[in-house]
Amino acid sequence: MSSIEILKQLVSFPVLGGESNISIANWIEDYLNQYNVSFKNVPNEDGTKRSIHCRIGPAVDGGIILSGHMDVVPVEGQAWDTDPFLLTDKGDGKLYGRGSCDMKGFIACCLAALPDMVQADLKTPIYFAFSYDEEIGCLAGPALAQDINNHYTEKPKYALIGEPSMMKPITGQKGICIYETSINGSAGHSSRIKSEVSAIHEAAKLIVWLDNKMDRLIQDGDVDHRFSPVHTTIHSGVLAQSGIAPNVISDNASFQWDVRVIPKNKAETILHEFRSHCDKVIAKNKDRFADFKIETDLVHSDVPALDCPDGSEIISFVTALLEDKELGTVSYAAEAGQFAEAGFQTMICGPGDIAQAHRANEFVAIEQLNKCDEMLQNLVKNLSK
Repeated sequence: MSSIEILKQLVSFPVLGGESNISIANWIEDYLNQYNVSFKNVPNEDGTKRSIHCRIGPAVDGGIILSGHMDVVPVEGQAWDTDPFLLTDKGDGKLYGRGSCDMKGFIACCLAALPDMVQADLKTPIYFAFSYDEEIGCLAGPALAQDINNHYTEKPKYALIGEPSMMKPITGQKGICIYETSINGSAGHSSRIKSEVSAIHEAAKLIVWLDNKMDRLIQDGDVDHRFSPVHTTIHSGVLAQSGIAPNVISDNASFQWDVRVIPKNKAETILHEFRSHCDKVIAKNKDRFADFKIETDLVHSDVPALDCPDGSEIISFVTALLEDKELGTVSYAAEAGQFAEAGFQTMICGPGDIAQAHRANEFVAIEQLNKCDEMLQNLVKNLSK
């Protein structure tokens, strides 16, 4: 099957982040079975989801992991011109469908290359590693990477994460962490705003503090010019429904915020400074309302940044496979940092443009799939020498 034919099958599985991925996992495993490739499952606790990894080639050190995620983001509320779960070719050189770009296109190319990988006289192995729940916080990445370390007697050397990069070699990504801050204030008549503690007002001030913190990082020169934007970003994207009437002081409010860090910054450092500020706000308001609280919780685990050092062997290894050899970075988060933390030299390279991800009428250009097919053909040739 070609990469386009396989992509059509993969897109047809409407597996969203957070949902069971058994249907698409079964299809991939059936495909691997056709070529007698043994695989290992890495399930979640209740068995409703599972990652998959496998090895093609000899059990020797130095192999490369090709990794992607099986889940996609929702389509609800988006104005699609076509069925999002039916891969559609409009004759404009693009293939439309949810996940076509992010990132089932890469998985399709990997599976399409499998027959050649199996038949080749590989001197160094190739591994597939496909995860679940990437779209809700890269939740399965660490366990998948660790299971690869534990399961095989040999040690893979490299990991290539196939997130959409327009087939450009990527050596860095920002990390991400998402928090929820909840405020417990005192209800009362709005005329008493200086006597009570409005949860809404305090939430607004905290959001402004976070915005100012981002500006302070920039002013202090805490930047990395490899990225766009060049700095760590702090953003509040969810402000929960709060209050019951304009003339009633709200006694509760909450908001969610994310921190996307450049490699030299740490989300936990920003969180520590934010909590210290919150402690001062609590102390200031305790006289007006003894039960005033500000609590900040982690929404999902911290996804580390990727910073592949200059001169790393993987850079020359991957660029040798590509037509475009100019190194770059991306501002989105991915599982690459998690694979790097597990001990693999890691980069990102995959078909499609991240600008098309997570939106209506998502597409991948056929030309991009062709370039990915060519990269994997070059990989098989190089590892067969």
